[in-house]
Amino acid sequence: MKKILVVGSINLDMVVNVDHCPMTGETILTDHLDLIPGGKGANQAYTAGRLGGNVSMLGAVGDDSYGNLLINNLISADVNTTAVIKKEGNSSGLAFIHVNKEGDNSITVVSGANALITKDDIDAHRELFEEADILLLQLEIPINTVCYAAKIAKDLGKTVILDPAPAPSVLPEDLFKYADIVKPNKTELGMLSGMEISEKTLSTAAAIIRKKGVKHVLVTLGEKGVYLDSEVYGILQIPAIKVDAVDTTGAGDAFTGALAVMLAMDKTLPEAIAFANRVSSIVVTRKGAQSSIPGIDEVI
Repeated sequence: MKKILVVGSINLDMVVNVDHCPMTGETILTDHLDLIPGGKGANQAYTAGRLGGNVSMLGAVGDDSYGNLLINNLISADVNTTAVIKKEGNSSGLAFIHVNKEGDNSITVVSGANALITKDDIDAHRELFEEADILLLQLEIPINTVCYAAKIAKDLGKTVILDPAPAPSVLPEDLFKYADIVKPNKTELGMLSGMEISEKTLSTAAAIIRKKGVKHVLVTLGEKGVYLDSEVYGILQIPAIKVDAVDTTGAGDAFTGALAVMLAMDKTLPEAIAFANRVSSIVVTRKGAQSSIPGIDEVI
C-alpha cells in the first residue's frame, strides 16, 4: 500500500449539543460537554489509520495537558506521530462546537500550536515527504506553510490532495497548481470561485477551479452526493447514501481520509469517492469527530 502523509491541524473539540445554535446576545444552557480529539488534519490522519492506511501526521500540539491526549489518540489509530511537534509555552488547538438537533454544527477554533507550524518544521521532516506517495492538506495551519508543503510534494512527484477548509475568499494561485485534487464542499466552492452555487452554476464554478491547474475538482454536496470535474473521468455525479444525520462534525475530513486510503490502494478516483461516501455516511450517524470514525470492518 502507498504511504499517506497528512500535514495539518490537531485540535481538541469541546462539543455541546443544543436545540439551536445561539444567536447574537443569546445564552443557551446545556447539561453536558464532550471532549473529543479533532482538528481537520488529525481527523483525516485518524480516519486513514482506522481504515488500514499507512499514514503519518505532521502537526503541532501545545505542552499543555491536552497535547499527550491528542498524540495518544492518533497512535491508537496506528498513525505515525513522530513528526507531531510539541510547541513549548503554547496551548494545543481547541475547537468549540455547537451541534443543533438537526445534526448541523457551528464551530469556533482557537488555533494554538497549529498557528506555529513553519517552513522549518516542514524542512525538518522532509524524509516523510520523500517516503510518502500522497499528501493531504487543509487550511487550519498557516497558508504559507501549506503552500510550501504542497510545493515540496509536487516537486517530488507526489499526489497532493487539498481540502480547502476553512475556505478563505482568496487562495494563492500557486496552491491550485500544486494540487492534483481539490475537494471543497458547496460553501467552499462558492468562496473559491466567487460565485453563488446552485444546480445551474455548480459546473461553471467547478470549471473555474479546474482552469487554475487542478486535475480533479471534487465537490461534496451532502445528501446530493459528490460532483466530480476531472481531466481523466470527465463530469460525474456520484450519489450519496441516505441516512438520518445526528452530527455532521468531521464528516468531510473522514471523506478525505477515506479517499486517500482508497487511492493508496490504487483504486480509481470514482471508486475512492464511492467508498468515501460510505465512510462519511456512517460518521454523520454518530456524535463527535474522531469518536465517530468507523474501522475498516464496519465499511466493507
